[in-house]
Amino acid sequence: MIRNYFKIALRNLLKHKGFSFINVTGVAVGLACFLLIALYVRDELSYDRYNANADRIYRVTRTFLSSEGTASLKLAQLAPPFGPLIKQDFPDAEQVVRTLGTDGLLRYGEHGFNEQELFFAEPNLFKVFTLDLVSGNPNQALVNPFSIIFSRPMAEKYFGHENPVGKTVRLDQQFELTVTGVFEPLPTQAHFHPNFLLSFSTLNDPRVYGAERLRTSWSNNSFNTYVLLKPGGDPNRMEAAMPEFQNKHLPAEGGRKPSTESVLNLQKLTDIHLRSHTDSEVEPTGDITYIYLFSAIGLFILLIACINYMNLATARSAGRAREVGMRKVVGALRSQLIIQFLSESIVVVLFSLLIAIVLVLVCLPALNAFTQKQLVFSQLLDPVFLLTLVLITLLTGLVAGSYPAFFLTSFRPLGVLKGQVTSAIRTGRLRQVLVVMQFAIAVALIISTAVVYSQMSYIQDYRLGYQKDQVLLLPDVGDSTTNYETLKQQLKQTGVVEEVGRSSRIPSGRLLDSYDARAPKGDSMAPVNVNLRGLRVDYDFIPAYKIRMAAGRNFSRSFSTDTSMVILNETAVRLLGWTPEQAIGKPFHYGPSHGQIIGVTADYHFESLHQKVSAIAMIMRTRGLNWVSVPLSGNVQSGIQRVESVWKQTFPERPFDYQFLDARFDRLYARERTQQTLFSVFASVAILISCLGLFGLSMFMAEQRTKEIGVRKVLGASVLSLTTLLSKDFLKLVGVAILIASPVAGWAMVQWLNGFAYHTTLSWWVFALAGLLAVGIALLTVSFQSVKAALMNPVKSLRSE
Repeated sequence: MIRNYFKIALRNLLKHKGFSFINVTGVAVGLACFLLIALYVRDELSYDRYNANADRIYRVTRTFLSSEGTASLKLAQLAPPFGPLIKQDFPDAEQVVRTLGTDGLLRYGEHGFNEQELFFAEPNLFKVFTLDLVSGNPNQALVNPFSIIFSRPMAEKYFGHENPVGKTVRLDQQFELTVTGVFEPLPTQAHFHPNFLLSFSTLNDPRVYGAERLRTSWSNNSFNTYVLLKPGGDPNRMEAAMPEFQNKHLPAEGGRKPSTESVLNLQKLTDIHLRSHTDSEVEPTGDITYIYLFSAIGLFILLIACINYMNLATARSAGRAREVGMRKVVGALRSQLIIQFLSESIVVVLFSLLIAIVLVLVCLPALNAFTQKQLVFSQLLDPVFLLTLVLITLLTGLVAGSYPAFFLTSFRPLGVLKGQVTSAIRTGRLRQVLVVMQFAIAVALIISTAVVYSQMSYIQDYRLGYQKDQVLLLPDVGDSTTNYETLKQQLKQTGVVEEVGRSSRIPSGRLLDSYDARAPKGDSMAPVNVNLRGLRVDYDFIPAYKIRMAAGRNFSRSFSTDTSMVILNETAVRLLGWTPEQAIGKPFHYGPSHGQIIGVTADYHFESLHQKVSAIAMIMRTRGLNWVSVPLSGNVQSGIQRVESVWKQTFPERPFDYQFLDARFDRLYARERTQQTLFSVFASVAILISCLGLFGLSMFMAEQRTKEIGVRKVLGASVLSLTTLLSKDFLKLVGVAILIASPVAGWAMVQWLNGFAYHTTLSWWVFALAGLLAVGIALLTVSFQSVKAALMNPVKSLRSE
């Protein structure tokens, strides 16, 4: 019996090739999109789960509070003394491990490279995280000072096929490090990817950091601190005890308890990638909101494909009504007929699944290149994923075929054989509702795409308040003032460089440094309630970036006291209750600088446009400046070559590595650009599938009204009037879809725009464009069949009827 059901299903599919092609194509594209999104979502949700103890590992984060008790800064790192004290005070902590990210020039023989992913790590790192040490002893590799272990690719980069264990490399031209092991790189689905691990005990050396600072430096929140709880350990109990822990160990300042100035939280390791959103992360993270969004889009596209099938199946009901009637007359049960129609649906979905798998294989390389992931088709063969895929396929078949199955089998045999159900089938209220749903989803995606595009254009054109284009960024040149001055003077002689500036941080990064600030209050200096972000600069930083002065002046070599002076921006001055002119000359203490305010800059967007302009205090320094900014004029490639020549003359032992500021700026919005592309692709797919369904429906309606069209042509109806007659009902449905989708999509995109401190407005043209596109595409789709039917010879259509 079951074989008979599927045999009849195949015959019906082959008999109606046009409808079958539309159904199979629509469902195949929908399934392919769903599978690609499922692979992406599965990958995002798998971060850090490779660790054997992933369910017991937590990262300790620190949130600083304003005087009003609101969060002002959330850090993923802690000060170094926290780690040992947490292990000492909390019995639930089985292990506590600290890491510290750094960079530096690493050299072996003739090979030297500026490396970014270096991490100092405590020896018990291997007891907390799952790392595969392919050579060396995990119990000893990170014990001794000045030990280093390489990832396998880095070992091959420096040593080729030699065994690196026991060899010596040099760091920053001053430290000799012994290679004690090689480890396999961490999976892509890890929240950090060290290329090198250095023994934490190296930091005890005062030339590197200093043992005393490790015990007492509460202000340097740079250390990633992870806790492995004992089996059965309670993270909530541990968090509840953190305020008392802080009050016990941290020094009280300004009469406030330490627990009122910052909060310590435990963050699940597996939540870091998608649910973290701190102001400082080891690597860029994702966002669970977009996982929900893309999952919903995948389901919506699959739903559109199912709606297509349901629409076309119910539309063809008139042609199959007599078949149902005859089967019922000869004794077929309704349940048997339902199984028959569901089997047809499942056959369509199975064919579609095979095509979808081919589409996934074709599209996967492009998706990997676009998302910078390493998704492989074999992930679909995972037992859990495979079971889910089978269930989704069956569910898709049942959903797509359920309404036609129950609708067709509900006809009474006598009424069917007398042709009394045709008019009901033609009106198809549910079919109209489904068409509206299809196009509402498609229109919502078009609106979303337009809004994202508009915001990205707004960002691109936004005036940041400093020079962003053609600014070459060079690595840290160390604290040797002589070498830097030589470099600067020779760069200015190239003819492509006018200014060279140094700073502790550069625009496009986060401003996370902060010092105690004091301003005049009565006859004394009192702490201010403004969260001032600190920026250390040299004399040439402001002119190099062409930052405008709103009042006062820049730091100058002509004034020896400028090393103790401060420059604020307009936001800082406003929050302090002054105008720029009033601020000039006022005494001001900021960290080590105890002097006066000599200048106020116009506001400039140091950070992403997701954040509001920070209150910034600039202090003048010649040491501890990690970045060299070199604005180029003229031809960029020629400028790079001249800068490289000067660099190699000044620092022959250092590789010439550089980057451009505008490229860093663009990376700030990589996630939004990804969204823009994905929305465009998904909107196109949704429109394509919807138009396939609309094409099939218009073809069916034209067939059903063949006699009516013939009579109207005989009576003098024009092709235009007939086309309008056949198209207007569909266009009304698209109009209703636009009215439904516009407010929903508008509300959703307003919420998205609110994620930017500075954003475009939601303009009327976005909705107009989406509506015109939807109507235009629908009109083209329907008009093809309408015009074809209107041009048909009326004699033939009447004779065939």
